[in-house]
This record gives sequence, structure tokens and C-alpha cells, in this order.
Amino acid sequence: MQSLKFKKTFNFSLSTFKCQGGQSLFELVVAVAVCALIIIAVVSLTVNSIANSNFSRNKALASTYAQQATEWLRGQRDSDTDTFTTHAQTPIWCLKDISTDLKGWSILGACGGSNVIAGTPFTRQVTFSVGLQGGKNIIETNVTVSWSDSQGSHEVTNATNFADLRQR
Repeated sequence: MQSLKFKKTFNFSLSTFKCQGGQSLFELVVAVAVCALIIIAVVSLTVNSIANSNFSRNKALASTYAQQATEWLRGQRDSDTDTFTTHAQTPIWCLKDISTDLKGWSILGACGGSNVIAGTPFTRQVTFSVGLQGGKNIIETNVTVSWSDSQGSHEVTNATNFADLRQR
């Protein structure tokens, strides 16, 4: 039998075992910059989402307050048409508080900063315009609910025409 001889040769040098681990300072700065950009984008989206949510909520509430005022005006017209028509001769009223009595008519003129609806940032103002249409008295009302926030001033308007029910 023939014997096999294997020759093993090992060449070791210090350069073979040199450590190559870790990141350079440049790689670290790039990684921090990418993380910062991602965090800024997420925070920006969150802030915009919250602002849009608040605006939508306020707009829905303002629409509700405008509709409530329109229904209150309809009730005033139905309960006492002469008083309603008399009040409509004054073009602008601030409806800070509306109730079943005539308390809502108490603030004559445009709403100021102190005439907000209790517990809200909203002011509610009604503008009357009296005219004739087809021989009947028509009272046009524009109920405007306005508010201000960090995005600026906003308003919701509800327009309704009231006729004197006695004039059929």
C-alpha cells in the first residue's frame, strides 16, 4: 500500500487577523440623519392629523349650532309671528343663548369676542333681510356660527327663508 502524505502549510500574518468591526463616524451620522427625518415626518403627520380632526369636530359642532338657531327662529315665528317680524326689522342679532322664551333676542347687533356660546369657542349671529316675493312677506335669515383656532378664522352659514304663515 501506498501511503499518502499531506503537507499542511499555514501562513499566518498579523494582517489576516486584523479586526474590521464597527462603523465609521460618517455611517453613524447618516444613520442618525435618516432616523431624524423619519421621526420628523411621523410627528408632522400626527400634528396635521390632530389639527384636521379638531377642525372637522368644530365644523360639525358649528353646523349643529347653526341648525339649532334656525329651528329656534322657526319656533319664534310659529309662536308669535308679529314679534318675529318686528325682530327681523333689525338686521343683525347675536344669539348667544337660545331658549324657549325670548331670551335669545337679548343681544342686539353683531357678536363680539365676549358673546361666545357658553363652554365653546363659537359665536352665533343671525342676519335678517326682509322682502316681498309673490306678494308675500319673506324674511331671509343667515345664521353664521364662527370660531378661530390656530389655522385661522372659520364660519358655517345656514340660510333659510321664512314666510308669514298667515299669508297663504
